[in-house]
Amino acid sequence: MTAIEPASAAGTENNIVRFDRIVKHFGGAQALAGASLNIRRGTVHGLVGQNGAGKSTLIKILAGLHRPDQGRIEIEGRGYDRLTPHLCEELGIHFIHQDRLLVPTFTVGEALFLGRELRLGSTPFIDRRAMQRRAEEILANYFGVDLPRNALISELSTAEKQIVQITRALLHQPKLLVFDEPTAALIRQEAEILFRLIRRLRSDGVTIIYISHYLGEIEALCDDVTILRNGVDVASLPISETSANGIAALMVERDIADMFPKRQVALGAEVLNVRHLSAASRFEDISFTLRRGEILGITGLLGSGAKDLVRTLFGLQPATSGEIDVDAKSLKPRTPVEAVANQLALVPEDRRGHGVGLDLSVRENITLSSLSRYTRFGFLNSKREARDTDDLIRRLQIKTTGREALVRTLSGGNQQKVAIAKWLSRQSEIYLLDEPTVGVDIGSKVEIYTLIGELAARGAGVIVLSSDLQELVGITDRILVLFRGRLTRELVSSQTTTDEVLAASTGAVEGLRHVG
Repeated sequence: MTAIEPASAAGTENNIVRFDRIVKHFGGAQALAGASLNIRRGTVHGLVGQNGAGKSTLIKILAGLHRPDQGRIEIEGRGYDRLTPHLCEELGIHFIHQDRLLVPTFTVGEALFLGRELRLGSTPFIDRRAMQRRAEEILANYFGVDLPRNALISELSTAEKQIVQITRALLHQPKLLVFDEPTAALIRQEAEILFRLIRRLRSDGVTIIYISHYLGEIEALCDDVTILRNGVDVASLPISETSANGIAALMVERDIADMFPKRQVALGAEVLNVRHLSAASRFEDISFTLRRGEILGITGLLGSGAKDLVRTLFGLQPATSGEIDVDAKSLKPRTPVEAVANQLALVPEDRRGHGVGLDLSVRENITLSSLSRYTRFGFLNSKREARDTDDLIRRLQIKTTGREALVRTLSGGNQQKVAIAKWLSRQSEIYLLDEPTVGVDIGSKVEIYTLIGELAARGAGVIVLSSDLQELVGITDRILVLFRGRLTRELVSSQTTTDEVLAASTGAVEGLRHVG
């Protein structure tokens, strides 16, 4: 039975949610060590912290999925010894999850009203017409869209699935919405639609908790922010009193200037030469070189051809014309197998879907692409495989309980390190990194940046495709900017700014010149 008591703390009537010194253990591990969180009514409140800082545990306590070991929870001035998912819905608290959590074989209409179907009067019969009308009102009012109600969830885009999930919550007139990494899988235009919605919800009196690794979003959207570190809130303050850089410094307990480790690497011989490369309707006449020890950035808006270029280099998409030389030898990869045989490696943006095997162990993932190094006459040298795996775990500082731990149990940043370790095990020479830090926390980003620098230092050539312009300027030697399928600018990273890169990406620079 959930005990309810009146709030005793004075001055909290403006808080819709108040967590006071919450403690939570899982076995011998302490997830929360006295964390507090006060959410002002009618505001957008950012919640940030590195992976493992306690964000997920705190939100799961709010969702009624975990019970705190110690501490006090207040919702609209009432104290609760614990919450349950059903009670949360009764209290008007709803969650927009990163993984969408929608039944893929349901139609849009079925997903919207699952568990809350409208009935014809007092009969047990479902009023489908009323449900359709109510859903259409919400979709038109908040999104200006008309989703086909008979479409299957599995047929929708990522953004459309998110719209369904948000609409499902809005149908129940929520008081508090929790957004968990809502833009992790959205393109820029889709994210802008979400930002406008959140501002609209705030103006309508809905309170928002916004969890994101993208600190620029926190700075732009939120009224207040709470920073968690090691299970404790280290700061909670108005956004007007801080900045994205200030938040990052509190998260990692280091100056933001240390985010991009300085590299002093002498560039070596040319390892990749791309000449007049084209792919029908995607990009055309792309020419550039990459040297050993160099980190080359590539960026461009959706439809610029930047991602298609990387996919073509790895043999995932065909080129229609042009030449590619690797170590002065001609290569025209028709499949990834050919690219890998020529020492190319791709770490994809969707690491969970394409970069690692979630239900394989760390060891199996790391040696997956280089098993021939550990086999002879059909027999596996398991001792050598284990030794090399442990060496890579140490070198990359992969946080895991051991080489046999399933990769799905690792944080996003550590999954990314495993994806890179797979190619290190194969001793690749050219690394294609597609959005290498998307969805990972600040601390893990710094570790990945350091790892990228180490790849260059050992003589590899590295191409980083990223939409994070601060990241590109911070870690690369040069940046190539694509616009509408053409390579329009080549910038020296140490002599440019994020504003200049953005202007080139949007076509806002006068006299755009073709390079190569």
